Amino acid sequence: MIKQILGKLPRKPSKSSSSPNDSSQNEVSPFSSVNSNSNSYSVTDSSNNSKGSGNVGKTLNSTSSGMYEITSNGNHVPVKPNQGKKSVRVNGQVGPSVTNSVLSYEVLPSVREAPSSEKQNLLIRKLQMCCVLFDFSDPTKNLKEKDVKRQTLLELVDYISAVSSKFNEVTMQELTKMVAANLFRTLPSFNHDNGLLDMFDPEEDEPTMEPSWPHLQVVYELLLRFVASSETDAKLAKRYVDHSFVLRLLELFDSEDQREREYLKTILHRVYGKFMVHRPFIRKAINNIFYCFIFETEKHNGIAELLEILGSIINGFALPLKEEHKLFLVRALIPLHKPKCIAMYHQQLMYCITQFVEKDFKLSDIVIRGLLKYWPVTNSGKEVMFLGELEEVLEATQAAEFQRCMVPLFRQIGRCLNSSHFQIGVWVQ
Repeated sequence: MIKQILGKLPRKPSKSSSSPNDSSQNEVSPFSSVNSNSNSYSVTDSSNNSKGSGNVGKTLNSTSSGMYEITSNGNHVPVKPNQGKKSVRVNGQVGPSVTNSVLSYEVLPSVREAPSSEKQNLLIRKLQMCCVLFDFSDPTKNLKEKDVKRQTLLELVDYISAVSSKFNEVTMQELTKMVAANLFRTLPSFNHDNGLLDMFDPEEDEPTMEPSWPHLQVVYELLLRFVASSETDAKLAKRYVDHSFVLRLLELFDSEDQREREYLKTILHRVYGKFMVHRPFIRKAINNIFYCFIFETEKHNGIAELLEILGSIINGFALPLKEEHKLFLVRALIPLHKPKCIAMYHQQLMYCITQFVEKDFKLSDIVIRGLLKYWPVTNSGKEVMFLGELEEVLEATQAAEFQRCMVPLFRQIGRCLNSSHFQIGVWVQ
């Protein structure tokens, strides 16, 4: 009886451990803390330390008397409910997000109208403000905040375009951080699942449109203006537009939204032209995408755009061609004739192939034999495309190279003459 009475008495809370029933209060919130003033908004760490040093991110313990933070010397210090929260990756994206509760998200003063001494800090605050992500799956949620962010992004685009002095390192760091928070995300993959490979037809089915495009479009435009700006020092910017940044841009080429791929194509071409140190890496990374597409998945939405970029790159190759470039032709471009979905990118592929032959006519023998190797047997539509490409290559072929490959070439032409498909017979004649 005494034990039962004692068991009902409240126990003194422990300082070194938290109650299991309060575990839901112990978790550090995945959303960044927000400080709201009358006409301003900023995303900050509650420790007021941008580097996140000190006690930010340490374990929070909850007792019946409130929230405590364990300091470096082991003491328990009471903290406010919003203290110690840091942004984390949410739904495959980097950066803070907005919860279901409506947060104060108001317009900051214009950077152009601000005093010169305050412009830099105001610009950084606006870039940090645009790191906040919104849920576009519900079109009725956070309408005011979404519009404020879009207007802020548009103002940043105008400012970046009109700036007349070199971007400093802090601005570059915050700008690329904001771009990464908004753009780099996990793309929907339901059309690439093994069970849906035969069901999804890029020529017939409607692609998935990115719901957050109203924000993404302006972020892409901001990145494009930044890379193309004469005030961007490539030697300094390469620390932030690094290999990892470029690689994640390339991953986005698999987006089903053609509007996004068009922006990516333009931006990557600008990056290739501005950052000479990244050129070998970009070519190698595109090679790897092609290898994966040819020999593994045969599913990728951005092959045509990547080939369009390469067409411009190949056009600028110096003569004589490097061995690396010739290997790229043999190992990547010619095998791209193998996939069934070649119609999605054949025009761009044919342009790249003919560029090689026009630069070095000795490569025509390699190209013709490559076409014959991947010549379709039962796909008449694909065969018509091969005949058109063969005609383009033969126009740039010299007599000596033609003699090397004419025997297998005429054998294939003979088979085409006997084809039951009328377009093939007419084309060969």
